[in-house]
Amino acid sequence: MGDIENIVVRAIAGVAEIDPETWDACAEGIPLDATGIEVLGRRRNPFLAHAFLHALEASGSACADTGWLPRHLVLESPDGEIEGVMPCYLKAHSMGEYVFDHGWADAYERAGGDYYPKLQASVPFTPVTGPRLLVRDGPDRAERQNLLLRAAAGFTEQLDVSSLHITFLTRPEWELAGEIGFLQRTDQQFHWRNQGYESFDGFLDALASRKRKALRKERRQAVENGIEIEWVTGADLTEAHWDAFYEFYQDTGARKWGRPYLNRAFFSMIGETMADDLLLVFAKREGRYIAGALNVIGVDTLFGRYWGCTEHHPYLHFEICYYQAIDFAIRHGLKTVEAGAQGEHKLARGYLPTETYSVHYCRDAALARAVADFLKRERAAVTHEMAFLSEESPYKKDGGS
Repeated sequence: MGDIENIVVRAIAGVAEIDPETWDACAEGIPLDATGIEVLGRRRNPFLAHAFLHALEASGSACADTGWLPRHLVLESPDGEIEGVMPCYLKAHSMGEYVFDHGWADAYERAGGDYYPKLQASVPFTPVTGPRLLVRDGPDRAERQNLLLRAAAGFTEQLDVSSLHITFLTRPEWELAGEIGFLQRTDQQFHWRNQGYESFDGFLDALASRKRKALRKERRQAVENGIEIEWVTGADLTEAHWDAFYEFYQDTGARKWGRPYLNRAFFSMIGETMADDLLLVFAKREGRYIAGALNVIGVDTLFGRYWGCTEHHPYLHFEICYYQAIDFAIRHGLKTVEAGAQGEHKLARGYLPTETYSVHYCRDAALARAVADFLKRERAAVTHEMAFLSEESPYKKDGGS
């Protein structure tokens, strides 16, 4: 394996300790012999960008006070070059993760153990699939990913925490972790796939007649009462737009989880550093914004994130979050729309069940056995449910109308 035996893995207390270009080169898998990251173009997954993670930390949204203490892992070659990173956080709770382990925590603590703190490898508050072993391309890349995994498990001993949880990682990473003994978990989300549609009507034509008529009816009703739809992205984004959106975000957050995870400063920061990666979809009535959704634009995927409103209108949520996202993706040649966690109601709107992945390492052997048994049964249930839901697809069957 050459110099890989002398590679060092260390922990840092925040992304600010690493040069943004270096972090992004790891996040995007830029080859080791590349001289810069100009070849990036649009980021494949903006949530892993230094700018996004730094905004979470610098704004105080992800910090010790909110139960997300940064402890990122850095993989360093013998000559001091950073070849890989892994976004990790010490967690004092299980909120904001969207891969639920509350039952594991309760059972372990009833048995006399301390489940918290734990080590979480993820993007805070973001149930979006993406790489977690952020290693630059080059010789021994798989070995370096393996080294990051083993080092992360080892850090649970050094930090004296109960467990390590790597959530919403890619399937190849999930398989790699499973090969070295991590416990594997699956779940599902609903994603829309672009089958080369030239327009939204082209997408509608792919649906069964009854579903097609229902979607057209929903879209008409969503914009009744003088509602207009507006897209805002890039240099057009202003603080006034973020003020309006944050009002919607607070309303939804307060109703769903009691306290919104992200503060107002975070949105200003990403608006300043990542404007070209962001799309706000607003609904306006009588010259005033009444609803909005934030989307993040990757190289081939539009990621739907947050939604909120101050006026409730039939089907407006579906229009702003799902149909406008599909329309934008088609117009810009994007392959996929990921519209967030959960939500079987997305199925009727063209979003199909898609498997998601996480892996888990528990220091306590008894806890690991119990979790492994649970996950075996859960994986079977997820597979069964996905097969059932796929049969309910709104798309035309072979030869259908």
